[in-house]
Amino acid sequence: MKIGILSDTHNMLRPEVCEALSGSDIILHAGDIAKPEILDELREIAPIKVVRGNNDRAWAEDLPMHLTFELNSHRFFMTHKKRDIPVDVDADIVIFGHSHRYEEYREGSTLFLNPGSCGPRRFTQPITLMLMELCDGQIEVRRVEIEHKLRNMKAPSDSSDLNLIIIGAVKDIQKGLSIREIAAKYNISEEFAEQICRMYLTHPGIDAQGIINKMELYARGL
Repeated sequence: MKIGILSDTHNMLRPEVCEALSGSDIILHAGDIAKPEILDELREIAPIKVVRGNNDRAWAEDLPMHLTFELNSHRFFMTHKKRDIPVDVDADIVIFGHSHRYEEYREGSTLFLNPGSCGPRRFTQPITLMLMELCDGQIEVRRVEIEHKLRNMKAPSDSSDLNLIIIGAVKDIQKGLSIREIAAKYNISEEFAEQICRMYLTHPGIDAQGIINKMELYARGL
């Protein structure tokens, strides 16, 4: 059995991620999806199991905060935040996300897995997901890293223009526009549009100035 494992897509499903998941028998998503259309796209690849993340809003009220299930006689437990894993969790494999950092380790007989984030990139962190193979009682896990094609961070130098662009971009994110569409609309790089999207989706209630500060644009001379 081939299993695709991902988390923290934050409203962004890259073509490279879909390609990596192709051929999966089932897909496991550890939360912070951002919109139901992401799940619809994943269902076109394979059946899915998904838990709700802290950034999944009203639309996700019916999604569970944690799941227990069995695949090929292996017991799974999945939740979004590591801190929500029970101390005495009874599972062979535990899957979580939230930190955007890839992790793979064992505690006793239990394998703990965090696929990292394959959504909008968090500064220099890698874009990752996992592929798992279950065969004859054996568990094989492979880390998949999506190449980040670095582009010039094209952004306006005037702070008032920057505020207007971020305010407009946030409204367009709410409307469901893609990163490419937002970049073209405001004549900014996709890299910059991606950072706005990530900051907005991962910091509920943040304003334009907060996004600027978080991205450290001033410190980087942009």
